[in-house]
This record gives sequence, structure tokens and C-alpha cells, in this order.
Amino acid sequence: MKTAISVPDQLFHQAEKLAHRTGKSRSQIYQEALAEYLLRRDPGAVTEAMDQALAEIDQVSETWLSQAGRQALERSEW
Repeated sequence: MKTAISVPDQLFHQAEKLAHRTGKSRSQIYQEALAEYLLRRDPGAVTEAMDQALAEIDQVSETWLSQAGRQALERSEW
């Protein structure tokens, strides 16, 4: 969605410099800034994001752990 906003000149120039330095578009800079602003003001969103990240880490570690256990069992004599 497109929208028009007004920002002070100094803030605009800082955003322009950041966009140029990072190789991002001005729109991307504003999108990331707004997303971060909203996230900081919604404690539930922070918890949800952390829970999601931990769940993804758990899946990776469970996969690794399963593979390591399987390999250990394959090398064992029964």
C-alpha cells in the first residue's frame, strides 16, 4: 500500500544516507523502521517472536540430535 507522510528534513536526509549506505530503498528503510517501532510497543509481539525463534531452534537441534543418536545406535553392537 502506498501512503504519503511528512518527516522533518533532517530525518529525511538521515534516512537517505542510511538507504544509500545499506543499499536499501527508501521504502524499505521506512518499512523496517515502522515495523521495529511497532514491535517495541507491543510486548506480546516480542514474546511471540522469541517463542517462534526458539521453536525453530528446537526443530533444528531435535533433527541434529535424532541424526546423531541414530548414527550412534548404528555403530553399536546389539
